[in-house]
Amino acid sequence: MNKENQLYINYINILKEELVPAMGCTEPICLAYAAAKAREVLDCKPDKVEIAASGNIIKNVKSVIVPNTDGQHGLKAAVVAGIVAGKADKVLEVIAQVSENQKTEIKNFLDSTPITVKSTNSCEQLDVRVTLYGGEHKACVRIAGFHTNIVLITKDNRTVFESKDSDFKSTSLTDRSCLTLKDIIDFADTVDIDDVAPVLRRQIAYNKAISQEGLKNRWGACIGQTILKAYGDNVRNRAIAWAAAGSDARMSGCELPVIINSGSGNQGMTASLPILAYAEDMKATEEQTLRALVVSNLTTIHLKTGIGRLSAYCGAVSAGCGAGCGIAYLLGAGYEAISQTLTNADAIISGIVCDGAKASCAGKIATAVNAGILGYEMSRLGNVFHCGDGIVGSDVEKTIDNIGRLGRIGMKDTDKEIINIMIEND
Repeated sequence: MNKENQLYINYINILKEELVPAMGCTEPICLAYAAAKAREVLDCKPDKVEIAASGNIIKNVKSVIVPNTDGQHGLKAAVVAGIVAGKADKVLEVIAQVSENQKTEIKNFLDSTPITVKSTNSCEQLDVRVTLYGGEHKACVRIAGFHTNIVLITKDNRTVFESKDSDFKSTSLTDRSCLTLKDIIDFADTVDIDDVAPVLRRQIAYNKAISQEGLKNRWGACIGQTILKAYGDNVRNRAIAWAAAGSDARMSGCELPVIINSGSGNQGMTASLPILAYAEDMKATEEQTLRALVVSNLTTIHLKTGIGRLSAYCGAVSAGCGAGCGIAYLLGAGYEAISQTLTNADAIISGIVCDGAKASCAGKIATAVNAGILGYEMSRLGNVFHCGDGIVGSDVEKTIDNIGRLGRIGMKDTDKEIINIMIEND
């Protein structure tokens, strides 16, 4: 693919837009970002807080621990962390720097300040509105569409900012519809490695660090550690365990940043860490590793685009399938075998539900990476699922379209029931 080609430029931009740092699960961090921005606009300490959020935000924030809050979880903790200690200019690292005094202040604010939470009737999967009241003034910030997309800022009865995009899809983002598996592989084969190295090296450094933390210390349900202890320390198990261990730590409040993919830290770790395990085992060069990461990351984004940022369809599935494709590429597979890997993996694992961010995400990641690797091993041995086997389409792009339809449309009612069950269990 020629560097002057618009497709080449688009693929570079997509990687730069998607592979960005975040500290903490991105849904509570989205709330903290909105709150920090609202506090900035209000310009005083609020004495009352109102939070409105879409069902998927409520689902994903309810159980996950918010970092730098001494183990607090939920929407209120995320918003208060943003109010007390948030730095809006840091965006998804908005609460990366919180002092011990501020942690105490967060707890005191939660105990003493009226905070209400309600569900919105928005058709957006990702929609949050944080309104702060201070004396006779109020400030409101709304984020919709994706985690950093501020679409409305008001102070008192005055509109400070309002997005002109009615569908909340920022024109600053590259159109993901240009992605195809064939072009992804062509791009990975031909990309000037210097064009992708900075963003991918950062992904390697950040995600490997939190994975090692998850393997070293007790976080969550210790899925990563369990896999290695129960099933042995070989490359396949390391690939699965490294990804799971990163989630073990992150879902339990670890204060290390990660590089996300498709708005999700779990997906960013799942798309990258298995590639690093195989690269280390085969003593791959840095260039081989980076090109395989291009395949894994872009395939994950391609799969996730049709589903949407938040859904009842577990995002780790897309990333696990992407990881399988990246591993296949690293081991020398071409387009046909990688297409079969993706088809096989999706046929095996599509349907895992997302019931929010929490410790069990690590187990789902382990299952997804295993399916991705199995999909490749099937292809290597000449086995592949065919059109008509369930949701498998006539070619890999049709299968990807079918997955998007399943997650975006077919699982809408599933999403509602998951949220209802979670609220009943509260």
